[in-house]
Amino acid sequence: MLERVLILIAALVVSLILVIKSADIFVDNLVDLGSSLGISEVILGVTASAIGTSLPEFGSALIASLSGSTDIGVGCVIGSNIWNIAGILGISALVAGVIETNADGLKRDFSATLITGLILLFFMFMGDIGRLAAVSMVLLYSVYLWRLIKAQKSYSDENSDDTRREPLDLKKLALTVAGFTGLVIGCRILVYSGVELADIAGIPAMIMGLFTLAIGTSIPELVVTLSSAVKGLHELSIGTVLGSNTFNILIGIGVPALITPVPVEPLSLSFDAPVMILVTVLLVLLIRQGNMKLKRSGGVILLAVYISYVVMRLFVLA
Repeated sequence: MLERVLILIAALVVSLILVIKSADIFVDNLVDLGSSLGISEVILGVTASAIGTSLPEFGSALIASLSGSTDIGVGCVIGSNIWNIAGILGISALVAGVIETNADGLKRDFSATLITGLILLFFMFMGDIGRLAAVSMVLLYSVYLWRLIKAQKSYSDENSDDTRREPLDLKKLALTVAGFTGLVIGCRILVYSGVELADIAGIPAMIMGLFTLAIGTSIPELVVTLSSAVKGLHELSIGTVLGSNTFNILIGIGVPALITPVPVEPLSLSFDAPVMILVTVLLVLLIRQGNMKLKRSGGVILLAVYISYVVMRLFVLA
């Protein structure tokens, strides 16, 4: 048993290094590619970066549903969304000092994140999340993507005179794919070793989903968001988190619910989902209070909220 634990810890450390390095490569080359193709930074954040970094959550939720462990899947999505805002943006603002954004992008992407959270809460009130809810979620994500395409078209029209597109750099494309592949492989090892260690420690399935899997599968968002914030790519940083949260709910829960109904745990309905919505609103209030900037003080507040949530969930309400 001790030997197995040591191997899992070693795998955890190696995979973490792989994820951090891969994220660095992914961010640098994704931004260069986007610039050469005339794609705005915020659109890159809420599409390519958000969807790419959310695949571990989506895969975990889908596999959990197919294997009958739906508590893990739902817990992973809700826990991940809380961690993305309160934990990841909190840490990123704390380290980078400030994360800036613009009113238009914040309004569009915050609205999408908040509305999808409220939609999830509504369907949870109705009982198990079935096929009707699942179809609605997938269609809503299609509408959101359509809005993003319109926003990109407007950006391209406004910057048509200023933006000189360059030929597609195959080397940067290959490095972007390599960085993303490294993220997927590293996260898969990271999540596997984390879940195995949690299982050895006897952690319940819902708690494993809310914390162990949620934080583990969100490591791509953490390293991409933190790396973007430190490099001054603030809109990519904010866009990755908000776009990821929207994708997590509408696709991360919607697609598995197309296959099999997703049951709703009472405590998730009464506590976890409302906390997810609360931190989303808190993020926007902090950004608006900081004149469209999430300052270091705001990061501290978000982290304090996340720590309070963890304490309440694990020790008071468990």
